[in-house]
Amino acid sequence: MGETWTVEAPDEGLRLDKFLAMPLRLGSRARVASALSRGKIFLNDTEATVADASRRVARGDVVRVWMDRPGSARPRLGAFVDGDLHVLHEDDDLIVVDKPAGILTVPLDKRAQAVSIADLLAQHWRSHKRLPLVVHRIDRDTSGLVLFAAHARAQQHLKQQFLRREPERVYWAVLHGRLTPDAGEWRDRLAWSDKALIQREARADDPRGVDAVSAYRVLESFDAATLVEVRLETGKQNQIRVQAQLRGHPLVGERRYVAADRSGTAIPFARQALHAHALAFRHPADERTLRFEAPLPADLRKLLASLRAASPATRPGAG
Repeated sequence: MGETWTVEAPDEGLRLDKFLAMPLRLGSRARVASALSRGKIFLNDTEATVADASRRVARGDVVRVWMDRPGSARPRLGAFVDGDLHVLHEDDDLIVVDKPAGILTVPLDKRAQAVSIADLLAQHWRSHKRLPLVVHRIDRDTSGLVLFAAHARAQQHLKQQFLRREPERVYWAVLHGRLTPDAGEWRDRLAWSDKALIQREARADDPRGVDAVSAYRVLESFDAATLVEVRLETGKQNQIRVQAQLRGHPLVGERRYVAADRSGTAIPFARQALHAHALAFRHPADERTLRFEAPLPADLRKLLASLRAASPATRPGAG
């Protein structure tokens, strides 16, 4: 989100507006003044104002310019905040949001006009002069829990937990077919394809390969589909989607990870049937454990109701 510079020794002591007006940054004090007046400049993750133009920067200060910040370039996001930003928890260090399907977690350069949760949070926090910092992501068409930090220290603490695979991350998914056995582990070696922008099964000797491990249990079985709970032990991009496909049980509504001879639409559904249901982690300030659950959204509830209606002999999974 925007450009970031860290103040080094040669620039130490400069006024903030002069630091930003240099040719390789904003290029003029007029542009800096405009950006300050519109809330587009952050100093150490705090929104700077016109009054901060004369503030002297110190070595190590982080200056961020977010030229397309929501609320200035894209004022229409105000309506989105009220309708689509479902906050489960918020404090001085972090925020947990139940993301609707169809909204990005963070902006993508190639889809500059697409709304993201980061955009909505930036507008939500504008009066508090905070900038949302991403901790982890879920796919655009996946619903459920996402976590953002309110400042850099919290972000680093939370990201380290994810790197150490400490947080509990539980997803609910609806897969094509009857999955057996009722519980087990998916363990694969995956490699990301930069050309196709998908995960692929990696050969044992592929140096790009990484381990992908998930534990699953069946929650409910239908005639033509299965509702499963999946706990991530690793957190690779698209992990559940590709692991389900590798076992011949692609997600209902899947468009990308589906065999060539299957459309993925035998059971009509507008997106991949995947929901980030539960998330637990340690709070960066006091180490207490926080755990959150997001209920299934309306489209998935409707899908399950239709599957139950078409499958009189449905059965719950083990456990």
